[in-house]
Amino acid sequence: MNKKAYFYIDDTIWVLRDLTRMKPKSLFDTPLLSVLKKAHDIWGLKVQLNLFWRTDSFYGNDEFTLADVTDAYKEEFEEASDWLKFAFHAKEEFPDYPHVNATYKDVYDLFQAIKNEVIRFAGKNSFTYGTCPHWLPVSKEGVKALYDCGVRVMDATWGDTHEYNGDPFSLPYGHSARLLNNRQSEARVFSRSGPDVAIKRSICAHNHLSERDYRATANNMAYILDEQTQMKFKVYCSAMCINLIPLSNIESVLQEVIGKEFLGICNHEQYFYKDYFAYQHDYADRIYKMSEFLADNGYEFIFIGDEIK
Repeated sequence: MNKKAYFYIDDTIWVLRDLTRMKPKSLFDTPLLSVLKKAHDIWGLKVQLNLFWRTDSFYGNDEFTLADVTDAYKEEFEEASDWLKFAFHAKEEFPDYPHVNATYKDVYDLFQAIKNEVIRFAGKNSFTYGTCPHWLPVSKEGVKALYDCGVRVMDATWGDTHEYNGDPFSLPYGHSARLLNNRQSEARVFSRSGPDVAIKRSICAHNHLSERDYRATANNMAYILDEQTQMKFKVYCSAMCINLIPLSNIESVLQEVIGKEFLGICNHEQYFYKDYFAYQHDYADRIYKMSEFLADNGYEFIFIGDEIK
C-alpha cells in the first residue's frame, strides 16, 4: 500500500509580510520558511499554505495584503513549487465562519483575487486547488463558486447535526450571530469531536459529512461526491492538528493511525510568532517530529488537490 500524508498550514499571511519587508537574500532565509525547507530537505515534507487575503485589524492597523507581496522571489518559489504551494483560505482571520452564509460572488471573487496574486508573486505552479476554507463551512452557493473556480475537492465538517435552539449561549464565542447573519437553509449546528475542548458545538453548512461518511473516508483516499454541486468532500485533518498536540505526544497520537493509507495533518501559522498570545516555542520541533516520524514509517507527502481531481 502506498501510504500518503498531507500537511497544510492555515491562516497564512504573516510569513509573506516578513518576506516582503525583510528582503532576505533567499526566501528560505525567512524564519518560518526556513523551518519548512529543512523539513522538506531532510524528510521530504510537502507543505500547502492556506492564505488570507490580508492581515486582520484585530492585531493593529498595519494592514498588509497579498497585493503587497514582493515578486522578487518568484523564480525561487517556482523552483520550490513541487513541495511548497499556496491555496485559498479567507479574506482575513475575523469574523469566524466567513463563508457559512456567503454568496456565490463573495466566494468566487475572493478566490480569483487570491489565486491571481499567487500567480503574480510565485507562479502558476505554486497555486493548488485542494481547498480548506477558513473554519470550514461554506454555503451551497459558495461551494458552487469554488467548483467554478476549478476546485474539485474541499475540506468538510462532520458529525451529528442539530436544530439551533435559539439560545445564543449554546454556541461559543458569539458564533450564533454568524449562524443567523444572512442565514441560508443549509447552515446548521453540529456536535464537534476532537481535542479542541473549547468548541464542542459548532456551525456547518453544505460541505458537511455524516459520521458514517467521515468514518468511511477518514484514513484512505476515498471521498464523498456531492451530487448537487459535483464537489468532492473529504475531511482533511484526519490525524492531528499539530498546534493542539504537545510535542511529547505527537508520536503517540500518530502511532494510533500509523499504517493507514491517508493521514491529514494541519497547523496554523500564528503560533510560530513570539508576539502572538498563544505562541508555541516548539512550533518548529513539532513539525520536525511529525515529518521524521511519518517519513520513517514509509509515508509520502502529497498535495490533496493533485491526488483527487
